[in-house]
Amino acid sequence: MTLHNLTPLDQLRAGKLPLRLANLFIGLMLFALAMALLIRAQLGVDPWDVLHLGLANYIPLSLGTIVIIVGVVVLLAWIPLKQWPGLGTIANVLVIGLGLDFFLWLIPDVHGLGWQILALVGAIAVNGLGGALYIGCHFGPGPRDGLMTGLHLRTGKSIRLLRTIIEVCVLGIGWLLGGPVGVGTVAYALLIGPATQFFFKYTTVALPAQQGTPSRTLA
Repeated sequence: MTLHNLTPLDQLRAGKLPLRLANLFIGLMLFALAMALLIRAQLGVDPWDVLHLGLANYIPLSLGTIVIIVGVVVLLAWIPLKQWPGLGTIANVLVIGLGLDFFLWLIPDVHGLGWQILALVGAIAVNGLGGALYIGCHFGPGPRDGLMTGLHLRTGKSIRLLRTIIEVCVLGIGWLLGGPVGVGTVAYALLIGPATQFFFKYTTVALPAQQGTPSRTLA
């Protein structure tokens, strides 16, 4: 499967628009559902949610609103990196935050270690599916992934190194603010990559070759 790095206008012209829009919004809602499940499992959350929950200790707003605000702040960091947001970027900021508040309202805390582990594993699987749907529809990266790729293009440093640095910094700041770090944080870090990769083969929308735009093949 191949991912195309399209300009915002090319994203709308690339074809299969109804399918790609459906995948975009379903993927983002699944992403929000997975975030809510991780939080309700009470075993630790992913690094960015450690930051979000840490900030929630000091900011009297809903968690979804904090997610949106952090997304906007990260987008501002794109300006010096000369990154262009796509439809998927803007949708990521809004839909995940709104969806998270809805699912946190809908889903109660999970109690009992067995149920907590089941919720954790389910959250990682749902997150992998949502991420694959969202990335595979070719509507541009989310704010956090775009920060990583923008820094890569500007500095020449490896994606792996930059992602590690960003997530360690985010995790450290969130932990200092009182965000929850636990076995779920470690499990997420180890399993989300394989989970997303597994679903790519089933969810990536195949597009005609895009002239003049870089692409990469998913192994």
